[in-house]
Amino acid sequence: MKTNSTSQTITAAPPRPFDAIMLDVGDGHWVYVEEVGKKGGIPVLFLHGGPGSGSQHAHRVLFDTKRHHAFLFDQRGAGRSHPYLEIRANTTAHLVADIERIREHFAIEKWLVVGGSWGSTLALSYAQAHPERVSAIVLRAVFLGTAREVSWAFVEGPKRFRPELYEAFVNFLPKDEQASPIESYVARILSDDQATSAPAAHVWGAYERALSELKPAQCELPMTFEAGKRLPPTALMEAHYIRNDFFLEPDQLISNCDKLRGIPGAIFQGRYDLLCPPAQAFALSRAWPECKLNFMEAAGHSWSEPGVIEAMRAAISKLSAR
Repeated sequence: MKTNSTSQTITAAPPRPFDAIMLDVGDGHWVYVEEVGKKGGIPVLFLHGGPGSGSQHAHRVLFDTKRHHAFLFDQRGAGRSHPYLEIRANTTAHLVADIERIREHFAIEKWLVVGGSWGSTLALSYAQAHPERVSAIVLRAVFLGTAREVSWAFVEGPKRFRPELYEAFVNFLPKDEQASPIESYVARILSDDQATSAPAAHVWGAYERALSELKPAQCELPMTFEAGKRLPPTALMEAHYIRNDFFLEPDQLISNCDKLRGIPGAIFQGRYDLLCPPAQAFALSRAWPECKLNFMEAAGHSWSEPGVIEAMRAAISKLSAR
């Protein structure tokens, strides 16, 4: 990494939140919300991916602590929110309503919204539902929540670019389930039988991690499982959302792009992203003329790929100055 001032900031320890709360959002759910940066500064909302991964300490480095008042929260069932891994009353509409609940609680008039992967899906869903509350949008690794994208990410893409990995993914399943691997994994992960759900969730999680990086450190899937080992949270929540088509109508986010009129945006898209390939980001940029699409030429899906964090920080800073 270059030793310029931006990189030096990024390699430093992430800033600590100056406050954090558990906010009651209804339906028995409480979400963890933290505040980072300058109280009363430029409001920015960060939306984590997954669904289910939770906000990470490292995500805080995207924001200028001297200028931004950043809000990071763990979505229902994720991270430090309660009840953990709860999929009841957990839909895209619920999460959009939670964002509004957070905004109202902190008396924010308008904020810049940042999200990557599933976070981009949620950012677009929120902005289309409440465009008057969004000053600008910064997205990474666009995912539009369609069945086509899920099929590409877990079947068609790996078949072509990581065939050995795909073979191991499918061969984990019984022969009679291998023709429909996504449906089979989803059913297994959501099973009430821990002996069925845990192994499938661990394989799914390892498979997705390997697909997320241009040069993955580990490309082998686990074939043995430690009894009682904690379920990978993203696998469970993703299975729930995949089973329900992400609680979106077909092509909803592209069809509703007219609601983004007047909202400036920036998209950062890895050229070799297998999980969220560039076609979706390109289609979104054509339907939303106010956004600028930036291809990261040496990047896959992960936000830690070279240059991605720096580029997002620069865009957040630029759009904050509007």
